[in-house]
Amino acid sequence: EYGPWIFTAFKVLKRLKFLRGTAFDIVGHTEERKMERRLRDEYLQTIRGLLPQLSAENHALAVEIAEVPEQIRGFGHVKERHVEKAAKLRAELLRRWSKPGIAVHLATG
Repeated sequence: EYGPWIFTAFKVLKRLKFLRGTAFDIVGHTEERKMERRLRDEYLQTIRGLLPQLSAENHALAVEIAEVPEQIRGFGHVKERHVEKAAKLRAELLRRWSKPGIAVHLATG
């Protein structure tokens, strides 16, 4: 059960914030955190790849692609399942993006 002591613990954690991303960041080395960083990097790479080709015709599809990470929720095995679903959706949307005629038709249809 939590009591007033939890606020003291939060203050300590806040003061240790500078350790994030270093070798002393014990939480940052879990498989889940590594996956989250990988997903973040993939997302940024995807968005940067879409921007040069962005137009009014493919805007709706670009928004769909950008919203894929919103599908990822939960922790542990629940999150893993959502990551798998999101990866399949992302692959399908990027396939549509790579075929402009299809992307325009589906985005406007």
